[in-house]
Amino acid sequence: MTITGIIWAIIIGLVIGALGRLVVPGKQNIPIWLTIVVGIVAALIGTAIVGSLSDTKGFDWIELLVQVVLAAVGVALVSGMRSNRSIR
Repeated sequence: MTITGIIWAIIIGLVIGALGRLVVPGKQNIPIWLTIVVGIVAALIGTAIVGSLSDTKGFDWIELLVQVVLAAVGVALVSGMRSNRSIR
């Protein structure tokens, strides 16, 4: 992966993570770097899922929707794990 690819992965992860964080109701007690990591992972998994199901070129709204849903689930899970850890 080139430096340009890494920078784009971080930017896309930031956007997908932020969108996922906006979808989850309530306050999420996770740092922004963890939101970016969740967004990057959600973007990669979402792209793999949609890519295996369809063969589309260009911008795909279904792919974006799957990525945001995965990011929302990831943010909710990570936020829940962090809040449970602070309760103990």
